Amino acid sequence: MRHVHKESHLVERIGWLRAAVLGANDGIISTASLILGVAAAAATKGDILIAGVAGLVAGAMSMAAGEYVSVSSQSDTEQADLAREKRELLEDPEFEKEELARIYAERGVEIGLAREVARQLMAKDALGAHARDELGISEITASRPVQAALTSAATFSAGAAAPLALVLPSPSSLLIPVVSVGSLVSLALLGFLSAKMGGAEIWKPTVRVTFWGALAMAVTAGIGAILGTVV
Repeated sequence: MRHVHKESHLVERIGWLRAAVLGANDGIISTASLILGVAAAAATKGDILIAGVAGLVAGAMSMAAGEYVSVSSQSDTEQADLAREKRELLEDPEFEKEELARIYAERGVEIGLAREVARQLMAKDALGAHARDELGISEITASRPVQAALTSAATFSAGAAAPLALVLPSPSSLLIPVVSVGSLVSLALLGFLSAKMGGAEIWKPTVRVTFWGALAMAVTAGIGAILGTVV
């Protein structure tokens, strides 16, 4: 009996993985930077916690809204292209068939075979064939605004919770180093996990996300220290 092997490709994770990594990364960096900036200004632990929670809520809502608007705009463009392609298929199907055949021929298929492939694919799903091979729109790459918004909000909140959780047990005198080190460890772990899930090389994304996180926290802490001294 012949067994059908179903392959699972890492590219299928691109949509939600991008939103998840962006959300968690932003949650850790922005909340840790906010906490360190406020702490460097000699604020009380209660003020630091309030600022951190406010940053978590505001950031999660901002990420959700931003992702939804951005991905919705992409979806609108995709739908407009599909509507135009559908109209062109109704008006001149022969031209569209030849257009699809030329696409296959440019990829290396012999022109006669390319025309036959185009004919058969269009007989089954003309719009789907043109969406995939002419417009580059497929089930994997199609925009999903709600999914992107919810993923970004949830992962931002999860990322922001990491530096916030470090504030609670930390003595006031050690709060800045504890939050700094703990947040950098969280960022390194995020870079490692995202690289593993995406099937990429491990160390480059881990170092990249940790470096930019450290820079953001250092700059914010420095500004907080300066403003705390002035005020």
